[in-house]
Amino acid sequence: MNSISVTLNRFIRNKNTVTIAGVVIILIILYFGYTSTINSAVTPVSVPVAATTIQPRTLITEEMVTTVDIAAKAVSDEVVRSTSDIIGKYSNVNSVIPKGSMFYSALLTTAQELPDSAFVKVEKDEVPYNFPVDMDSTYGNSIYPGNKIDIYMKAENLDGQIMVGKLIENVEVLAVKDSNGKHVFENTEEERVPAFLIFGVNDEINILLRKASYMDNFGVELFPVPHGGKVDTTGQTQVSTEFLKEFINANTVVIPEEQKNEAEEQKNETDKKEDNATEENNESGNLENIFGNR
Repeated sequence: MNSISVTLNRFIRNKNTVTIAGVVIILIILYFGYTSTINSAVTPVSVPVAATTIQPRTLITEEMVTTVDIAAKAVSDEVVRSTSDIIGKYSNVNSVIPKGSMFYSALLTTAQELPDSAFVKVEKDEVPYNFPVDMDSTYGNSIYPGNKIDIYMKAENLDGQIMVGKLIENVEVLAVKDSNGKHVFENTEEERVPAFLIFGVNDEINILLRKASYMDNFGVELFPVPHGGKVDTTGQTQVSTEFLKEFINANTVVIPEEQKNEAEEQKNETDKKEDNATEENNESGNLENIFGNR
């Protein structure tokens, strides 16, 4: 018993032996800790993925979702891990979810929160304008959201002379839609034909474009021209040719706000008189029926 105690004391007092033992213990701890970390990172977890390619603004149904086993390390915090949190949601605006892709929270939204991205981007002091186009006027569907365009105008003056010039410049395209109001470039599986360019303009330019679009008797045509090369995106949307602006205003009329109010008041008075006349006729008819029955 004494010999064992002496041997143990010698072992403990030997610095080299203690150092080696400590290193071995540390290595064992590191080994098991590292192994545990690796195992937890590579252990597969079940994650919902898209069973088919899901286009933007699409209601996600049960048939569109399946599950696969993926290493836990590959699943970030933004990934939706429950199928019940996916089914019934919509794919977000301009967000295509490829087949086999995980569902990220930023790509999903509800029907109530689903916005029209075109109107969301209209500035506070602007109004949306839907500018009619076709495949030819968009240069073979080559005008995209975010592009800067100028709007040119062609017209005939009173002498029958053709006028062509830049009417508005530095217009940023917010959306390109087809005749059904669908975004042309958001769907990768459908070929959609452009019918409208959506952009925002101030009230003055909005009225100017509206008036020009009704001037058929002057042969007015408005058409977009995209900027080429690198463009300074800081430029303001503005009237480019004052001559064309004056031509439009000289051949159209804007109803002043005071006249609008007077017209509304006259209409209200006329409606009131008609209602009173109708009531009098009804009362007269009722009296005739009463005396006639007597």
